[in-house]
Amino acid sequence: MVATEAVATRGGMMPEYTEEHAKAGITAKMPNLKVWPNQYPGYVITTRYPEYTSMCPKTGLPDYGTITIQYKPRKACIELKSLKMYLLAYRDLGIFYENAVNKMLHDIVQAVQPEWCVLKGEFTPRGGLNTTIFARWPERGGRRKPGRK
Repeated sequence: MVATEAVATRGGMMPEYTEEHAKAGITAKMPNLKVWPNQYPGYVITTRYPEYTSMCPKTGLPDYGTITIQYKPRKACIELKSLKMYLLAYRDLGIFYENAVNKMLHDIVQAVQPEWCVLKGEFTPRGGLNTTIFARWPERGGRRKPGRK
């Protein structure tokens, strides 16, 4: 099936997923994540954001979920107000939540340069299916450069 063909649904015709849908939101400019100097070594920070929202780039319908960020800081920690503003910016962004989780991980790692970071997105049911996305840095196997493959 060609990406531009339509599929019949109960509500009418819906276009197939396209490369444009798949890449939506990935390169969006987001608010800067500010950091502050870490004073102690050897501990882990966990931040949970239960009010995540974004929009499906295909349907325009809202996605809801909980984002959990866990990292071991080196020289810097995320300033929480800037993190809140960053996460709120997803509210009007058309992005698949799989991409959102990976974009967040990339942006956090670039800002904080932690020992390691794990990001978990738990999304509310869509069509009866709950989805949980995990992204980690460095990836297993030792890749330390943040970013997409």
